[in-house]
Amino acid sequence: MRLLLDTHIWIWALEDPTRLTRKVASAIGNAKTELWLSPISVWEFLLLVERKRIRVRANRDATQWVEDAFARAPMHEAPITREVALLSRRLPIEHEDPADRFLAATAAVYDLTLVTGDERLLGAKGFRTLAN
Repeated sequence: MRLLLDTHIWIWALEDPTRLTRKVASAIGNAKTELWLSPISVWEFLLLVERKRIRVRANRDATQWVEDAFARAPMHEAPITREVALLSRRLPIEHEDPADRFLAATAAVYDLTLVTGDERLLGAKGFRTLAN
């Protein structure tokens, strides 16, 4: 299985795994599962910290948290390519959140399953999802 983690799933997996369903936790924890992350998720995480919607532990800044996260749980990086950018505007997603559109397009282009709890993405077409 090849999973692209939505931003909140990535953060929960590292900081609060009790928020993951058994199915998602099992899939993420399976040694045969390839875990993928988009740079969009790193960008979204940094914005959430800047806007004080997420706090990182004392004595660490957001950049260090990201570096530590990749050291603790290495993942494949799913680059944002021209193909991803073009598809992000063509996918039939009912809302205009650019990060969600890039994640959905990334899942489609790289043939990954997007793990998310976002109902708007779970109901969309053109890419596979795994619901949290």
